[in-house]
Amino acid sequence: MRCGAWVLLLGLVVGVSVHTIYFRLHQPPNPDTLDGQLGWMRSELGLSDAQFARIKELHQASSPRLRALATQVAQMQAEFDAFENTRRTADRVDFIEFARFVENRRNINRACVDSTRQLVQAAASEMTPRQRERYFGIVAVATPQDSPLRN
Repeated sequence: MRCGAWVLLLGLVVGVSVHTIYFRLHQPPNPDTLDGQLGWMRSELGLSDAQFARIKELHQASSPRLRALATQVAQMQAEFDAFENTRRTADRVDFIEFARFVENRRNINRACVDSTRQLVQAAASEMTPRQRERYFGIVAVATPQDSPLRN
């Protein structure tokens, strides 16, 4: 009886250990890190370590610019909400100010598209023709039909 209990305990310890190790090895990458965010590229496109490192560097280099643009987009959304609130509550619109807002929004959208296009092109330049074709197919699916990125 005592031997059977030891075998059962040992089997339980081994089973739990194997289960834990398996799930640690197969857990998805952390989406809060750049490696986690770019992990799909490595697996979907079969990037080499050198390609992945260069693409990661490109993303790191463009990150400050893209974050600044994201901040501007958020500010533009807050400004639009203020225009809309004024329109609803006071039933008036400053058309000159709104025209400036629309022009600024166009400029920021253009800068966002240009920055994204440059990053996509720079990343694609690090890929083989087959990888590049697959990458553009994935990016095209993720890009709205009317986006200038599709051109």
